[in-house]
Amino acid sequence: MFINKKILLGFLTFTLLQGISMAATIKHIKHNDTNIPTIFEQHKTLPIFNLQLVFKNSGYINDKNNPGLTNLTAKILNEGTKKDGSINFARKLENKAISIHTATGLETFVIEVSCLKQEYKTALKYLKELLQDPNITNKSLDKIKTLQISKLTQKENDFDFVASNNLNSIIYKDSALEFSSIGDIDSLKNISSKNISSNLQNILNTNNLIITVGGDIQFKEFKNEIKDILSLIKRTTKEKKIKKIDISKKTENKTELKETQQSYIYFASPFYIDHNSKDNYKAKVASFILGGSGFGSRLMEEIRVKNGLAYSAYGNISNKKSYSHFKGYLQTKLDNTTKAKDMVEAIVNEFVENGVTKKELEAAKNFLKGSEPLRTETFSQRLNRSFMLYYNGLDFDYPTKELELIDNLTVKELNRFIKSHKEIKNLSFSIVTK
Repeated sequence: MFINKKILLGFLTFTLLQGISMAATIKHIKHNDTNIPTIFEQHKTLPIFNLQLVFKNSGYINDKNNPGLTNLTAKILNEGTKKDGSINFARKLENKAISIHTATGLETFVIEVSCLKQEYKTALKYLKELLQDPNITNKSLDKIKTLQISKLTQKENDFDFVASNNLNSIIYKDSALEFSSIGDIDSLKNISSKNISSNLQNILNTNNLIITVGGDIQFKEFKNEIKDILSLIKRTTKEKKIKKIDISKKTENKTELKETQQSYIYFASPFYIDHNSKDNYKAKVASFILGGSGFGSRLMEEIRVKNGLAYSAYGNISNKKSYSHFKGYLQTKLDNTTKAKDMVEAIVNEFVENGVTKKELEAAKNFLKGSEPLRTETFSQRLNRSFMLYYNGLDFDYPTKELELIDNLTVKELNRFIKSHKEIKNLSFSIVTK
């Protein structure tokens, strides 16, 4: 959609300024028989409005049989209304400096509205028009599919993308995580406008809805204004529950040959931990030291600094409701492919068996404590953090408690935790080389 860049640039710059902001609170909006959880934060000095309709358990995790379907569904909503068409609807938004954008993640489907305070009722009016009359036509769908297929075709020569996709195909075979959110060319060709309509009806379900809203507004007023929007979202099914997708326990190596000047090495292994585990802070510190911190991490120090095998090397422990794993990547010279792969295995094995040093732990503590304020500099960052905390069943003061836990963490405790996760040594590799 077309957005007035000058107005939005000023708007985004303005949001960086610190103002009087109340802490986020959890409220509920009753719609028919459903109490919709609503995260609300008022900002009294910034004349802004931000709304996110977040449909949990509705991301591309549900695309197992139709890879790319939910991504196409989101993109259709970005095509405006059937009545106005994408260009005219975009112009209506641009004239009021309103942004309405839909995106999908693995677990969530999000419709976001941003504007200046004085236009928020108009923004909700346009959102209502969009939900009533989405541009689900063969013409708009064919356009999006052509663009997506073109993107996938171009990515055949993006060797990072190829290596990453190949890795997912072996560690998450026959699950929604086997493909990226875009899907693949064959599946995209077979998705119809009927599929899009049916998928959108399943997604727009008040049982799965969490509202995140903030700005220079009163909650009571917003509660009344949002009623027309909620009337378009039906309570169609029982609340969906996310089932965790287990990474393959079988280690596997996959190599694809391409006309490349270097090797692309992607790797992953299981890491068994629940998204709401009391030990998550330990996993965060371990991940930072092993490969998430860039320079100073074990992977970077051993592979680049000491042995000069790669320009960069990264690895992170990811822990979500739907999956948990250790995953990383590096690029190296063709002649160093086997040596670099073997070194990754050796580094991970040594990390599990011998753990971290006091120096590494102190460096991790200092960085994590020092970078924390940067994570909530803007109003939108604070709103997003509040949502993620609520979504994961955590209190809004959890980040403060987590920093205290990290600060009190001892080398002995962390190394005991690391040693208990020997599964991280079961590495699978995806390599693109010549």
